[in-house]
Formats: sequence, C-alpha cells, structure tokens
Amino acid sequence: MLVSFDQCQLLIPSVPDTLGIVNSHRQEIPTAPEVLPGEAPSAVDGRAARWQSHREERRRELIKAARRAVHRLGSDASMEDIAGAAGTSKSVFYRYFGDKAGLQQAMGEVVLGQMQRRMKEAAQLAQTPREGLYAMVSAYLQMAESSPNVYAFITRLSPGEASAQDAIAASGALGNFFEQITEMIATPMREHLGEEKESVIVYWPTAAIGLVRNAGEMWLGSPAGAGKPDQAAMAGQITDWLCLGIAPQLKTTT
Repeated sequence: MLVSFDQCQLLIPSVPDTLGIVNSHRQEIPTAPEVLPGEAPSAVDGRAARWQSHREERRRELIKAARRAVHRLGSDASMEDIAGAAGTSKSVFYRYFGDKAGLQQAMGEVVLGQMQRRMKEAAQLAQTPREGLYAMVSAYLQMAESSPNVYAFITRLSPGEASAQDAIAASGALGNFFEQITEMIATPMREHLGEEKESVIVYWPTAAIGLVRNAGEMWLGSPAGAGKPDQAAMAGQITDWLCLGIAPQLKTTT
C-alpha cells in the first residue's frame, strides 16, 4: 500500500508548509510589554496578545529551521550547529526552548503530531482491522523513512544529556504519541471483538506498539542491501507478525 504525503511529511525540501525558509534577519522578539501608569487594561491585553502571537510564530519558525538543520546535519547536530544553520545565535534557541532536550521535545510535538494524524487518516480508509493495521504501520514507516535523522533526534536523547536512556522516559511528546496510537488500535478491536475480549484489548495494543516500533527502528537503521525489504514489504511483514505471529513460518517436525 503506497501512501502519498503532502503536508504531513517529516522533512522533504519540497514541502513548503513544514520547511519554509526562515528569515534569518528577522528581528528578535522584545521583552514583554510593561504596564504603564494609567494605561487601560484593554490596551495592555491587546499588546500582550500581539507579543504572545509574535513569540509563538517565532518559535514555530525556529522549529522548522531546526528540522531542516537536523535533516541535513544528522541527529547528533549540536545546538550551535542548528543555530548556525538557522542563521541565528545559540542563545536564541536556549531562550525559546531552554536546552537541547527542550528543542527535541518541541520538535517531537510537531513531528509526532503530524505522524499521528497521517496514521489516523490512513486507518480510516481501511475496510478491515487488518487493513487498518497495515495502513498505520505503513504510514509510520514511510514518515520515519522520509527523514531518519529527524526521527532519531526526537526519539533519542543526545549523548551528554542528563540521561542516555530512550527518550520515551523523558519526552512527554513521545509518550503521548504512543498512548494515542495504542488507543487508536484498541478502539476498532473493541468494536470488532466485544467486551468479552477485554483482556486482549487491554494488553495486545501495547505489545503491538513495541513490536512495530522496535522492528521499524531496526529496519530504519539497517544499511540498504539485497536483504533489506522495502517499506511496503516491511509493513506487510510487521502486519503479518501482529496478526498471525511467526507460526506460519515455523517448520513442523514429526
């Protein structure tokens, strides 16, 4: 199953909404407006709202610029490298995101949100639960494959950070993503199997997420070669493992 991507791709240079060029000469946002003596509350609120809107827009632009930089430079790109590619200073990124882990979290919220929406859209077109699983696995692999560097950046803490463990232990964005996907899998199962299979519905989606993620990331990191399946074949293989296990491939002995 081939899924075309447009506005939801991770980081393809031809996608303008996610990779628009950031104006490196844009003036940085000033400090929050002061409340002047005798100033009307509505005037203060209006200025504060404009300042907040300006700040949020600048933050979005920095995330886009960081995605471009990580896509090109690799998942181990430093904050200094990212800031240089964005045409600004490292202090600007620290001002908006606190530290590199904060930037990973912010970028993860955007990228994983897009991935979740694309997986949901793909599953909604499916006619059966198995087709739905394949659609979600395929969408997940395609989006991760579109920029392995960005995927690694948002799902792994960098060496030298407070923890070298999987970012799922520290990233609310990643944890929420897998929680949402788990529920996305469980909902049609509950409708299809009924309440009497609740124990399966409770445990199986979580186990499925682990299989999809670990197999997908191992596939993503494998070098290209004759033994590496393409994206569609890998999605089909993972779906078969989820639905049938490996029993069909085991040789029986007499």
